[in-house]
Amino acid sequence: VQLQASGGGLVQAGGSLRLSCAASGFNLDYSAIGWFRQAPGKERERVSCISFSSGSTYYADSVKGRFTISRDNAKNTIYLQMNSLKPDDTAVYYCAVVVEGDYNGCTASDFDWWGQGTQVTVSS
Repeated sequence: VQLQASGGGLVQAGGSLRLSCAASGFNLDYSAIGWFRQAPGKERERVSCISFSSGSTYYADSVKGRFTISRDNAKNTIYLQMNSLKPDDTAVYYCAVVVEGDYNGCTASDFDWWGQGTQVTVSS
């Protein structure tokens, strides 16, 4: 199992970025996916998830209406479209999967495989 995250960078407040996470070594079609982030000095927090079984999505209150999680099973890729970025969104972003399974509550402990992280920095 491999997850390769990319797409991070430096952007001004109000700007947009799209993060990608290329998956390999397992069947993404039957796997739950998620994005998490960790800012300096803070704990890792959940950003967004998609349930495999129901297709329902979860968004943290802080990103609702601004971020969109999606998946392209044909390309084995997970995405996080981030719009209207704020300085508080600055963090290392991680993609994660529950390989060929689902999660209970979109928490970090539910996910068994993680990407290496990609830095997002939003300047004011």
